[in-house]
This record gives sequence, C-alpha cells and structure tokens, in this order.
Amino acid sequence: MAANENPQDARTAPGAPAPAREFRMPELAREAGITVRTLRFYRERKLIPPPRREGRIAWYNEHHLARLRTIAALLDRGHTLGGIAELLSAFDTGRDVGELLGLEHPLVPPWSEETPVRLTPEELADHFSEDINAENLTASLDIGYLAVDGDEFVHISRRLLDASTELVDRGVPLAAVLEAGRQVRAHADALADLFATLIRAHILPDVLTRPSTTEPPAPHEVTRIAETIEKLRPLTKGVVEAELSMAMDRRVRAELARWLPEQDTKGE
Repeated sequence: MAANENPQDARTAPGAPAPAREFRMPELAREAGITVRTLRFYRERKLIPPPRREGRIAWYNEHHLARLRTIAALLDRGHTLGGIAELLSAFDTGRDVGELLGLEHPLVPPWSEETPVRLTPEELADHFSEDINAENLTASLDIGYLAVDGDEFVHISRRLLDASTELVDRGVPLAAVLEAGRQVRAHADALADLFATLIRAHILPDVLTRPSTTEPPAPHEVTRIAETIEKLRPLTKGVVEAELSMAMDRRVRAELARWLPEQDTKGE
C-alpha cells in the first residue's frame, strides 16, 4: 500500500465488499424511527443485543437495526413488550439453519423435494397472528419446522408452512397443529426406519453390510446407491400415500357412521 493511500479508500475500492454499517446510539434511533430514550429502554430490557464497545463509545450495527424494526412491527401487530421479549429469547436460542438443512450426504441426492421458505419475524406473525407466542415458537424450533438464520427464520418446507397456515385459518389452534406435527414426525421416522431396513436387508446388502474400512466406497458402488435411491423414492411415496388415503377413507366412514345416528337421535 502506498504511503499516501487511505485504508478507508482501500475498503471502498471498486469490487471490494461494502463495509458493515455501524451507528452511534442517536444515529441508530433515527434510522429505526424511535427516540434515544426508547432505545435505552429496549437495551435495558435486553430486547436488543449489547453493542460493540470501543472505549466508552458504543457501536450498533445492521443486526440491531433489524431487531428494532422487528420490535416495531410486532408492536403494530398487537404484541406486548413482554411477549416480544419471550419471542426474541426463543429466536436467539433457536437452531441454526445449517443444523436444520445440512442433512444431505454429498454422495447421494436428498430424498426430500421440499422447498425451504425464508421469513422475517413480521412475516411469521402475519401467517399465524396471535398464535405466535414464545411457547409455539419454541415448539416449532424444537420440532425442526423453523431454524434461525441471522435476523430471519427459515421454515423447512413450503408445503408444511402452507398446510399449517390453512389449518390455523380454519380454526385449529397452532399449538394443536404443532402437536399433531410432532406426532406425524414420529410416525414418519418409524416409516423411514422400516423402508431403510428393507433396503439395507434386501436391495443393497453387499454394499451396505461390507466390513468397515477406512477406504472410501468405489465409484461404481456410490453410483449404484444413488441410482437405487432415485428409483425407490417414488415407490416409497406411493406406498405411504396409498395407505394413508385408504386409512383416511376408513376413518372418515367410521366417523360419519357414528355421527349420522347421533344427528337422527337429536332430531327426534
């Protein structure tokens, strides 16, 4: 670097990443549209993380600004500061998105075709309204429906998110939806164990049961595993969908058979 070159100029040179924005307290309050007094109150209530300190100067960043905008949006939606504090606490202790989504084996394509959905805390509140509370948020994080990525949530599946939203819109409490999801997850894991055992025992026994070795599998073995899994994917889905559909038919018919006589009795 030349003697007269300014380090700040080097950081902002063409092609260089933009430096992270930092704010003094008055600047942050102005950007967030609140007073310095309100900002101090939020900090005392631990609604925002501590600032970076440089001597006696406190520096805030984009994360603090995003948090303040989230608080404002949740207040606009009718949440109390106490409820917001609980939500943010659950948010801060949530599972990282890498833990939730980093399940794929590099040698084998993922079995699932689900599409993750990114949501701000405000968008999540829009989906579930007053049902968004610390207990339900913690349950969603615990089940694995949600993970945290910076100042956003990542929902593991667009289809599951849409189904949950529809059920809540039709009057099913979110807590009941999450409990049902927890039970469905347990049954789905049991089904996956059943199919995995079937595949291991009868389809790939020579590859998957060979003696342990530090040598990586041969390329033709990896190719065979990947091709077999790709062919089995629609078969397993078809079996589960067929059995679930027939089970729902049986249950609905049984419920109707029980419900109709009760209605006839009430009409007498």
